[in-house]
Amino acid sequence: MIFHCMKRFRICCETRSIRVPCRAFVGQYIANRYKTTVCPNDESDPTRMLLELCVDGYYVAPGQVHTDLFQRGMCCNYGPLGVELKKNLLEQWWSSIKMSRTPVFGISTLTNGDNKSGEGNPSLDVEHLNQLLDADEFNKAQRTQMILMLLRQSTSLRTNLLQGALEQYSSWLELVNRRLPFGLAETGLSFQPLDGSGSRAEATSASLVWFCSPRSTSQWLDHWARLRLQWWRKFALAPSEFSSRDAQVDELQEGASRGVKIVYSFPWGQETLENLWSLGDSELLQTNGGVRAKIQCFDGQKLVVPHVISVVSNMDRSMMAYMHNSLQLMKKHDGKQKLYRRKVLKLHPVLAPVKVALDMGRGATLEQRQVCDGLLQEFLDAGISAWPGSIDITSSVEKLNTKYDEMGVLFTMVIDENTLESGLLQVRSRDTTIRESKHISEVKGFLLRYMRAAHKM
Repeated sequence: MIFHCMKRFRICCETRSIRVPCRAFVGQYIANRYKTTVCPNDESDPTRMLLELCVDGYYVAPGQVHTDLFQRGMCCNYGPLGVELKKNLLEQWWSSIKMSRTPVFGISTLTNGDNKSGEGNPSLDVEHLNQLLDADEFNKAQRTQMILMLLRQSTSLRTNLLQGALEQYSSWLELVNRRLPFGLAETGLSFQPLDGSGSRAEATSASLVWFCSPRSTSQWLDHWARLRLQWWRKFALAPSEFSSRDAQVDELQEGASRGVKIVYSFPWGQETLENLWSLGDSELLQTNGGVRAKIQCFDGQKLVVPHVISVVSNMDRSMMAYMHNSLQLMKKHDGKQKLYRRKVLKLHPVLAPVKVALDMGRGATLEQRQVCDGLLQEFLDAGISAWPGSIDITSSVEKLNTKYDEMGVLFTMVIDENTLESGLLQVRSRDTTIRESKHISEVKGFLLRYMRAAHKM
C-alpha cells in the first residue's frame, strides 16, 4: 500500500518544489486537494464565479489543484497578477508595521535545518524518493528500509515564524539597549495544517513578535488588535465584512492566555485572516534554556523577562478575502439597449496589480505602436504598473474594457489616430466607466497624483 500511495504522491509533485512535507504523500492529502470544482460562470454562486475570474484574470494558474489551494488559504501557482497582488499586500503590511510609531525591526530566519526547538514538519527529497521507487534491484523489504531511512534523514520545515523570532531575540537586545517594548517582524513561507487532516501545505505568513512589559501585555494586545482591524478595513470595499473577536478557550494557541482573531465573512462562513496571541514568557524562556539573565530587559528601572505577543497573518487567504470583497456585479445596457451584468474587480488602488492598460484598438499603425511602447516605458520608469497594448490588438475596445474590469485595472488609455494628430488620448476609469480626453504629456502626472491620493485614503 505504501508504494501505491508513494506513486500517486510522485505524480502530484512533478511540478512542485523539490522538497515537500513528507506527510503530504498520504492518500488523504491528495484526495483533499481535489474537493473544489470550478464550474462554469454562475452568478448565483459568487465563490465559483470568483475562482473562475481568478484564472481568467491571470491571478491564479489554471488547474483544479491551484484554485482548490487558493480557496483554502494556501500557496498555489499564481499568475502574473496574483504575484503582483501578493507583493502589494505584503508591502502594505510591512509598511503598516514599520510605521506604527513603535520600534519594529525586520529579520529573516531559515525555513529549515536550524530549528533549535525541534518543531517543524519533516520534508522529503522527492528526487531521491523517485529513484527508490524506480529502482528494480531492491526487494520490498530493502526498499521499505531505505524509504524509512530517507524519512529519518529529512530536514524540518518551519510551521510558524514565531520560533525564529524567539531564537533571534537575544541577538538584538543591544540594538534596543535592553529597553522595552520592541518587535521583530518577518514575512515568509510556513507549512500550515490543511483542513485538519494532519497534512500540511505552504502558506505565506506575515509575523510580528512583540516583546513588552508583563504589566502592560493586555493593553498592548488591545492596541495591536485595534490597529490591525483598522488596517484590514482600510483597503476594503465593504469594511464591515472584516471584523474581530476574542478567541474561545478551545481556539487558543498552546501557551496563550488570551487571543484575538481578525476574520473575514466568506459566503461559506468566517475564516481567520490574522491571529493575535498573548503568550506570556514561557516560550521565550524555553527557547533560551531558561536563563533569565540572558533575556531580561529594562521596564523603567526594573529588569524583567518580557512577555510575548504574536501577530500572524495568512497572506494567501487575505488575497482571497480582498478579491471577494472587491468583486461587484454591475448592471449595464449594451448598444442595443440589452441589459447585462458587468463583473468588476474593484480592488483598492494601492492593491490593484495593474494601474493602467494601454490599448491601440484594431489595425494599429506603426506610429501608434511606437507611441504605445514609449508611453509604456514612461509608466514603468515612474513605478506605475502598466499592461502593454501589444498583447491584444484583435479585440474590440468594449471587449477589452470588460476584460480589464475583471482584471481590476484602474484605467484604460486608448491610443488612436487622433492621438497622433493632437496628442489627446481617451482615459477610461474602471470605477465610473467615464471617458475623458487627456493630453499624452499629462497622463503620467495624473496617475502619480491619483496614486498619492490613494495612499492617503
